[in-house]
Amino acid sequence: MKWITREHVKVDRVACPWLIKRFIDKDAEFFFVPKEQVMAEAERLGAIPFDVPDVELGHHGKECSFEAVLKKHGLIDPAFSLLGKIINGADTDNTLWNQPEGPGLNAIAEGFRHLGYPDDHQINAAEWIVYDALYAYCQEMVRQGRQDGAFKP
Repeated sequence: MKWITREHVKVDRVACPWLIKRFIDKDAEFFFVPKEQVMAEAERLGAIPFDVPDVELGHHGKECSFEAVLKKHGLIDPAFSLLGKIINGADTDNTLWNQPEGPGLNAIAEGFRHLGYPDDHQINAAEWIVYDALYAYCQEMVRQGRQDGAFKP
């Protein structure tokens, strides 16, 4: 399948492709275009738009696009739930879940923007190790019975 979103990726536009490629569609192809071109290019390419306004796989209320993808594809285990809260905390004002790990992920994502990668595909490729590590962290927290992570009382 083809997937499309806005260019100049950061948290949600890295987390969603990671999730899609790892757990939903191993053959996924991603397109990153100027925000005003997303819907026209989605139609032209037959691509699924995500993390843009007014689409199914976008922000809804205080939930982020990553959470919409989790729900749409039935990825509802506790580790994914915790990961969604962390990503939400990094991608939004963090008032929905008040997830302590969120600001740190936001800082890491911002740092990747300043490492000189020439395009969004290369930023994604480099940053996915962070999401692999975060998912492993979430799985371990769940294994320990800490569904809200290590830093919440």
